Amino acid sequence: MRKRQTYLNTLLEFLDKQLIKVIMGVRRCGKSTLLRLFRDELVERGILLDNILHINFESMRYRDIVDCNTFYDFVLTHKPQKGKFYLLIDEPQSVSGWERAVNSFKMDFDCDIYITGSNAHLLSSELSTLISGRYVEVDVYPLSYREYLDFYDAQNSDSTFQDYLKFGGFPSIVELERNQDRVNDVLDGIYNTVIIKDVIAKNKIKDEELLQKIIAFLADNVGSATSSNSIANSLMSAKRIETKKPHATSTVEHYINALKKAFVFFEAKRYDIKGKQLLKTLGKHYIVDIGLRNMLLGYRDVDRGHVLENIVFLELKRRGYRVFVGKIDEKEIDFIAEKASHKIYVQVCLALGDEKTLQRELSPLLSVRDNYEKFIITADKTFVESYEGIKVRNIQEWLCDN
Repeated sequence: MRKRQTYLNTLLEFLDKQLIKVIMGVRRCGKSTLLRLFRDELVERGILLDNILHINFESMRYRDIVDCNTFYDFVLTHKPQKGKFYLLIDEPQSVSGWERAVNSFKMDFDCDIYITGSNAHLLSSELSTLISGRYVEVDVYPLSYREYLDFYDAQNSDSTFQDYLKFGGFPSIVELERNQDRVNDVLDGIYNTVIIKDVIAKNKIKDEELLQKIIAFLADNVGSATSSNSIANSLMSAKRIETKKPHATSTVEHYINALKKAFVFFEAKRYDIKGKQLLKTLGKHYIVDIGLRNMLLGYRDVDRGHVLENIVFLELKRRGYRVFVGKIDEKEIDFIAEKASHKIYVQVCLALGDEKTLQRELSPLLSVRDNYEKFIITADKTFVESYEGIKVRNIQEWLCDN
């Protein structure tokens, strides 16, 4: 197993802290593997295997644990008789009332708890009420470009980057040697599992055909301003929804929220820089993995600017930023990224090309009168490092930054 050191380091930073660690992310992005790697790291640090209890509820081994009572009894029976132990729990949502069991573990035992989940329902459930203020969320994504290079033992190159844009970063595709048919099969399997288990089943989706059309629409329009109303209008005009507009809009909104909870899509809300407030309309949606988008829409070399924008959005999220779309007067900044007291402004551009394009990208950034860093990230490879204090970075080099 390849180590995903950034995530391991995050978990180790919280080791033995009085917080429940909740590891969230789309299915098959590597959460279970991360827990196994973390278990191995604990052993390397001298913790006995007997003091590590790892329960993966996707295994039939634990099929008899069906509710909070059997869950509690299992841990009570299998925990060490003396000393602190480490409780690693994979995908417990199938266990009725599992939240109450976890809360009891924290109160009754000397244990450090780690939980994985593939749907935001995990934290909107009773758990968030029971452990409010006593948990930390660790978000996991498919492989970054830097991780992709590491998994393939490859050097950064144009051809490797094109493969990343084509196949995406789900860890399970690495062993397929870039075989497009096999990669497609794996991505299709991941997609169907996520849609059936984490979208349809958990949200009581009734119209699967409409859901698929919304997914295709969002995938085809990554990086474009959208709203539930505009999507409903578009689908209705194409005669893809046979219902009245108010009902269609509310249904579309419900289905999009279900997709966001399953981490299939993320939303970047619009932020008015001068008014210093979030706007309620015309946010942008980005898909969790570009390979998944290619599998859904076909492997086509179009919308490359928006594809790069999607890649940058995900990388900013991986680096721990809260990401918004910036609005200043009538101009738009692709991303405002914030964490703690740090903020950056980012424009993403396929190619700067000519003076007109350069000025179009610079203008919104120059309109912001603060001292935070401002970047243009582009596929261009240029020796020019900045314009009027605005830094210019090649996307491949930026993605490889430590």
